[in-house]
Amino acid sequence: MKGKNFNTIIITLLVSAILLVSLFAKKTYAKVNTNYQVFLNGERIGVIGNKDDLYALIDYNQTAIKEKYKVENVYPPNNLKIVETDTYSSELDEVKNVYNKIEEADDFAIKGYTITIKSDERSYQIKVLDKEIFYNAAKRFVSAFLNQDEYNKYISNTQSEIVETGRIIENMQFKENITIKESYISVNDKIYTSEQELTQFLLFGENPDTKSYTIALGDTIESISEANKLNVEEFLIANAKYKSENTILKVGDTVNVTLISPQLTYVYKLKEVYDQTIMYGKEKVADNTKYTTYSEITTPGINGLNRVQEEYEVENGERSQAANPIILATLRPVQNQVTTYGTKRPYNPGGPSNWENPVITGGDWFWPTNAGYVITSRYGWRWGSMHYGLDISGAGNFGSPIYAAADGVVELAFNGCPSSGKGKNDTCGYAGRTLGNQITINHGNGYVTIYGHLHQTVNVRAGQTVKRGDRIGSMGHSGKSTGPHLHFEVKYNGVNLNPLSIYK
Repeated sequence: MKGKNFNTIIITLLVSAILLVSLFAKKTYAKVNTNYQVFLNGERIGVIGNKDDLYALIDYNQTAIKEKYKVENVYPPNNLKIVETDTYSSELDEVKNVYNKIEEADDFAIKGYTITIKSDERSYQIKVLDKEIFYNAAKRFVSAFLNQDEYNKYISNTQSEIVETGRIIENMQFKENITIKESYISVNDKIYTSEQELTQFLLFGENPDTKSYTIALGDTIESISEANKLNVEEFLIANAKYKSENTILKVGDTVNVTLISPQLTYVYKLKEVYDQTIMYGKEKVADNTKYTTYSEITTPGINGLNRVQEEYEVENGERSQAANPIILATLRPVQNQVTTYGTKRPYNPGGPSNWENPVITGGDWFWPTNAGYVITSRYGWRWGSMHYGLDISGAGNFGSPIYAAADGVVELAFNGCPSSGKGKNDTCGYAGRTLGNQITINHGNGYVTIYGHLHQTVNVRAGQTVKRGDRIGSMGHSGKSTGPHLHFEVKYNGVNLNPLSIYK
């Protein structure tokens, strides 16, 4: 009996073991499925069996995008992530339902290029279908600031050496760091599809206040520019078909008078040899043998002519303040004009006792710097703001003498701004005193002159009387300035004049 029970127990254990092994075997050899979890913006939106089916459906359905951008393929959004997963579950979402969720929540993408542009001040990106669009737009941008022939000769290394006068480009570059990378671009981004459209952005910025003007009888490039707060150079940049300010305009044509706002900084360095006219000075000599009614030019003035060599940079069409002209030769020396006037008073019993010469205001002005100067920025509109004076560089640069243009009384002599000579803006320039250390002289008869960006060494004080040609200060770069130079203004009855007009 005991043997029978023992056998029964053994048989029962064997059957249980077989059943247990069978169950484990079924679990071990169950079919494993490879599925794909779909995430959009970090949230799971479904599980599909074939990711290629989803890609194909996106590409097939987005015909409008293909037609708009003239591309062959459309891709999932950049924020879509598909993760391969092994699972025993066979439950799947329909590919069409997953596609619908994507279409409702995000934008699809096309293949193109992302151009990243970085500078110390900012960083931004440009999206294009073809990198050639950016290359060609950049060339168009450059041609707005530099003669195309000069550019081509530099690129092809065919510039001619300077024989007597002329100029050559020594190097050129964009100041920004520019990188180009192939990428998938969201169709919701701004995508440039033509070089013309991108050139407009590079020159005028995004959403510019676009303005045009229809040419009327009597208009010139100079008059149109002045009326629209542009300088001539800015007009020529905005209207590339006109090569110089002397181009004859056609009545009825439309020109672009939009203020430029360059999105790149194009810099080229020039070596130039040119002949510089040195304006003659004017002197007065007293003659006590002639009556006070006598005044005659006894020595005619003759302008001098120097051959000058200079190297400087031009940034987006505007030359740098730095100037170090070297005089190679004096082609014609300066001869100052001498006017002899009488001091002998005629006998006039009972008449007025004060027989003074009349004040001469026109043409009797002293140039405010030494010779060897360069006018780096002229009177007129500049980047949408009026530049009311001349910027004069060179002449020995930092610390070189600044002279009174005529006799007068000092109204203002401010010297509270630092001026280190390193050619950088300082805080004084951004505190409302853009001219930095400055002097104002009242010459009488309505004339006032202003001298800005001076070094801290100011040689005069308010209320002091100065004579024509007296040293009143030194060239500096205080205030809002990018390098050592003199900002020189002339006013007549409170209205600014072009300073060059008083020297004619």
